[in-house]
Amino acid sequence: MVLAPLSEMNGRYPVFVAAGIVYVVFQAVCAVVTNLAGMLVARFLVGAGASVFSTMVGGVIADMWDAKGRNMPMAVFSGSVLAGTGLGPLVGAVMTERMGREAEEEGGGGKWKWIFWHQVVMCGVMMVAVVVFFRESRGSVLLSRKAGALNRWYEALEQEGYFGVWEVEEGEGGNIGVGEQQDGNGSADEEKQSGFNNTTQQRTITNLRRIRWIVKEDEERASLSKMIGTSISRPFHLLFTEPVVFFFSLWVAFAWGILYLTFGSIPHVYQTVYGWSLEKSGYIFVSLIIAAVLATAIGVWQESLLRHPKWAGPDADSETSLDNNNSSNSNNNSDEISDSCCSSNTKTSPSPSQPPTSTSTPTHLSLSDRIWRLLRERFPVTSPESRLYFTCLTSTFLPIGLFIFGFTSRPDTHWIAPAIGMVFATMGILSVYLAVFNYFADTYHKYASSALAAQSFCRNVLGGAFPLVTGPLFRRLGEARAGAVLGGIAAGLTVVPWVLVFWGGRIRARSPFASQLGS
Repeated sequence: MVLAPLSEMNGRYPVFVAAGIVYVVFQAVCAVVTNLAGMLVARFLVGAGASVFSTMVGGVIADMWDAKGRNMPMAVFSGSVLAGTGLGPLVGAVMTERMGREAEEEGGGGKWKWIFWHQVVMCGVMMVAVVVFFRESRGSVLLSRKAGALNRWYEALEQEGYFGVWEVEEGEGGNIGVGEQQDGNGSADEEKQSGFNNTTQQRTITNLRRIRWIVKEDEERASLSKMIGTSISRPFHLLFTEPVVFFFSLWVAFAWGILYLTFGSIPHVYQTVYGWSLEKSGYIFVSLIIAAVLATAIGVWQESLLRHPKWAGPDADSETSLDNNNSSNSNNNSDEISDSCCSSNTKTSPSPSQPPTSTSTPTHLSLSDRIWRLLRERFPVTSPESRLYFTCLTSTFLPIGLFIFGFTSRPDTHWIAPAIGMVFATMGILSVYLAVFNYFADTYHKYASSALAAQSFCRNVLGGAFPLVTGPLFRRLGEARAGAVLGGIAAGLTVVPWVLVFWGGRIRARSPFASQLGS
């Protein structure tokens, strides 16, 4: 919330680089610190640096892709996040157990801290790649740089005596040319070719105007303190005044909490129920990686299905393009340096050789054509709710997976059954995360970053709290009851996308933010 305004003013690149340096440096501090207080401070700063990447990547995707093409990169990013969530505990469990055994054999300790050194090396390499290959994506920052380059070019020309624009009035002797230089007596003595329009007519010069390029967003941008205040207050305002933001944030926060609950629930179940070692139980986190790959493929496939010509209809591309342009204009009008252009509205009549297209509905349609027509009429792909059509189904994977995990975590059940439950649960988590991001981006447009910040706050609060309650929850309730409680809550929250699919238009019409952007 604090760093987002800095990225809008100074660009994504410097914020990414600074946050990455903080992350790598304090990972190294974690490896050498010897007391609890120092470890807590270092871990806090590590988390602060790492949070920038997960928070700002949505803005980078929005910078580079419009609404029509945003789903695939977002699905790949979301899948990578979940795959990394499974890979981290897997590597950590193996390193902790093997290095712990080596430390016991050698009569020493502290080798487990190589977990931190491993992250320092890996993340250090990644930061070098970011510094070398990442390019600025923020549109207003790129335009500001372009405007600055143009202004420096004009200043260099002016030092040589070339000027861009004269404010003139008619004189008795005629006109003095634009781009000409005038001596102290007021006569035109030299014409310089500067690339500007020149004329041989004489004019009386009343005022010299120099060309300077500015970016509208730079001129209208508030102070840094005000931007930080707005970036902190507006997400909470949306959270408590917008029902869509509130319930979506609650939904995705619970899903994210379940993801972090797996850090404790998987080792607990496989060590206490099946008697596995820490290293062996860590291999179960492969199920999260498998789920991430499958869910990413489903996320990409569902977008291609929404573009099916029989569902989207012949005019969907033009309508989507128009919606994207309108959305882009509402977001980026302040980021543009625009030139004047001419346009004309023309109407074309059908060719005499071609009969006019009939708009009547065919009386005889096959079953598949009727299904496609029903989808077009009841579930249009041009509405923001189209992001939720498949989520209504795939989000049920989360409660299904939790029920499977809870009720199959028994010594007389094969160990793969709870792992299958985690596959389903993780696929449901990714579908929820992807749907919330895309729906907020399509609905709130220029306020999307605030809406996403609201859900990010809720998501990370529960993500930090759930690992703390994992042990007490499973010890007091048992695996079956704990899975039933969590699965029941997840099942209740699956109603959220259904409500928006059927009544989303009415809800958005009552929203002061969404209705303002829609109009």
